[in-house]
Amino acid sequence: MRDMKQDFPILSSSKNPIVYLDSAATTQKPIQVLDSIRKYYEESNANPHRGSYHLSMMATDAMEEGRNKVKKFLNVNTQKGELIFTKNATESLNLVAYSFGNYFVNEGDEILISIQEHHSNLVSWQRVAKERKATLKYIYLKEDGTFDYPDFLSKINHKTKVVAVTHVSNVLGFINPIKDIINVSKKYGAVTVIDGTQAVPHLSVDLTDLDPDFYIFSGHKLLGPMGVGGLYGTKELLDRMPPFLYGGDMIDYVEEQETDFAPIPAKYEGGTQNVASIVGLSTAIDYLQNIGMEQILAMEQDLVAYTIKKMKELSFIEILGDLDQPRIGVIPFQVKDVHPHDVASILDQDGICIRAGNHCAQPLLKHMGYSSVCRVSFYLYNTREDVDFFINKLKEVRRWLGYEA
Repeated sequence: MRDMKQDFPILSSSKNPIVYLDSAATTQKPIQVLDSIRKYYEESNANPHRGSYHLSMMATDAMEEGRNKVKKFLNVNTQKGELIFTKNATESLNLVAYSFGNYFVNEGDEILISIQEHHSNLVSWQRVAKERKATLKYIYLKEDGTFDYPDFLSKINHKTKVVAVTHVSNVLGFINPIKDIINVSKKYGAVTVIDGTQAVPHLSVDLTDLDPDFYIFSGHKLLGPMGVGGLYGTKELLDRMPPFLYGGDMIDYVEEQETDFAPIPAKYEGGTQNVASIVGLSTAIDYLQNIGMEQILAMEQDLVAYTIKKMKELSFIEILGDLDQPRIGVIPFQVKDVHPHDVASILDQDGICIRAGNHCAQPLLKHMGYSSVCRVSFYLYNTREDVDFFINKLKEVRRWLGYEA
């Protein structure tokens, strides 16, 4: 397969060459996405759903075509569910926590989340539990870092109102048994909130098959621009919930003392939407589908296996989690005697971009006995040559600080 870096201006530039290994944080954008955004602003820019003139209709069409593209990409059952545009996954998770949690979680209810959760999906439910006087319970991990399914089964019960779990850990990269979690949750009448931020860019996500109550993703993680995310929700719940943001385009009729809200999805899309980013996301989905999601995952897992093999040869490297467990292109690790921030800064001198810190998952790291770790994360534009360069420079990190390699 061709080296796809040529499609990514930031990666193919000879002025400031970089090896980008932080795609779990955000992905780089292909020229096709950049061109589609520019073309929208040059030819179709107007406020969608507002005007009766041609340019506004073009903007509306672009937005709704993007919505339909996302629905098909995630195989949404349009009879059962709807796709809401938000500005990112964090807003989507907060929307559910506020509009569902604040109104339907009551004193004595239980909220069940995993210790793996990104702060966006953890702090939101922490707040709901405190304000609604509900009990927040955690599903922990096995010693190898994988989801403890028996622990989940032991904690879910008929008091469980919400089960909020990530599809894929942003720190460990392990794929959780989401379909089984959803099926069990339904038996107890619990509402499922699935953070698909790290799943949608890497897996073939089929929402008709999974059948969650809510499913969340972010556009910038899958080659799309920043400023657009998505929330799938069942129509039954979205119809019952109050809006999250109030303003233009989410109302049907307003009187001095009362307001009738627009039907979904407009009910949850108050204000002017980021149509250019929606257009960019639509183009990104085309790009991914031209390659194939199964092919993308296979490429990533090949790079993961190759990288782990190389890292295991370095005595000063510790890799977190079960090394044989299937994962997306994410590897968390530690360098002996060197703080992760120093590792990242030293590698940056050679144009290598990795993530260091708590990865917005402090409870997870504390549970595993860490305060900060390094993370490399791959996507379809990475190659074995990137890995070789990274490994060679990783060998020099300890020497920078006066340690023997």
